[in-house]
Amino acid sequence: MQKKDLGLLVLILAVGAIVAIINPRFLSPINLANTANLVGLFGIFAIGQGFVIITGGIELSVGSVIALLGVLFIDLIVTHAMPWPFAFLLMLAGGVLIGLAHGLLVTRMNMQPFIVTLCGLLIYRGVARFYTADATAGFGFGVSFPTLEWLATGRSFGVPHSFLAMLAITAVMWVVLHRSVYGRHLYAVGKNEEAARYSGVPTGRVIVTAYVICGVLTAIAAIFFAMYTRSISPASHGGFYELYAIAAAVLGGFSLRGGEGSIIGVVLGAVLLQVLQNLVNLLGIPSSLNFAVMGSVILIGVLVDQQFGEYRRRRAAQQRQ
Repeated sequence: MQKKDLGLLVLILAVGAIVAIINPRFLSPINLANTANLVGLFGIFAIGQGFVIITGGIELSVGSVIALLGVLFIDLIVTHAMPWPFAFLLMLAGGVLIGLAHGLLVTRMNMQPFIVTLCGLLIYRGVARFYTADATAGFGFGVSFPTLEWLATGRSFGVPHSFLAMLAITAVMWVVLHRSVYGRHLYAVGKNEEAARYSGVPTGRVIVTAYVICGVLTAIAAIFFAMYTRSISPASHGGFYELYAIAAAVLGGFSLRGGEGSIIGVVLGAVLLQVLQNLVNLLGIPSSLNFAVMGSVILIGVLVDQQFGEYRRRRAAQQRQ
C-alpha cells in the first residue's frame, strides 16, 4: 500500500470514528451494509474512470452511459423477454463499443477527451430519453427475476453482492495495472505520451484499451444500478455520477495530469465519498448540499494533488543539483 493510500485509509477511519461518536447508528449492521452496497455500486465504475485518468484523459459520459445501458437492459429482459445472461452480454458489448468509439476519437481523430466524452454525455442521455419517450423504464407488477435479483442485490454472509463484485474487479484490475506490461505502459503514456511512443509503446492502443475497460466496468455498474433502483428515469438516472467517479479517483491519488494512481486508492476514495454521504444523512444535513460536498471534495483533492506535484518537482530539481 502506497503512502497516499495509507493516509486515505487513516482519514476514512478518523471520519468514520467521528461519525460513529456523533451518531452511533453509523455502526449498525443495516447502515454498514447499505454503505457497503453503495461503495460497490460507485466503486465499480470509479475504477474504470481511474484507468482513463491515468492516461491523462477524462470520461464525462459515465452517468449517461449508466442511464442508457440500464434502460436497454430492463427493456430487453422485461419487454422482449430476452434471457438475462444474453442481455448482460449485450450490455457488456455496448460498453466495449462506447469505450472503443471514445478511444478512437481521442487517438485517431486527435480530439480532446473532454470534448469527446462531453458530447457522449449529451448523446447517450438524449438517446435514452428518446428510446423510452421520456418515460420511466422499470419492472411491472409481479415481474421477477429471482436469480438475477439475488446476484445483483442479494447478500452473502451479510455482505452485499455489489461490494463483493467490486472486490473481485479490484483484484483483477490491481493485477492489470500494477503487475502487467500493459499497466507499465499506461503509466508511461500518462507521464509522457511522446516519450512512451519513442520508446516503442503502442500509445494509441493503450489509450483505446483504457477507454474500453472504463466502458465495460460502467456497463457492469449500469446493470447493478438497474437492479438496485428497479426503475430508471432516463432524464435523471445516473446524473452527476461522473463527478463521483472523478472525485474517487482524485482522492485516491490519481493525478488529472496522468501517470499516477493506484487501484487501492480509487477504492478507498469511493469508500470516503460514501462515508461522507452517510455523514450528511445521519447528521440531518439537507441532501441538497450533497453536490456542494462533492464539489468541495474534488476541489480540495485537486489542490492537494497540485501542491504535492509542485513539491515533488522542486525536490527532484534539488536532487539533480
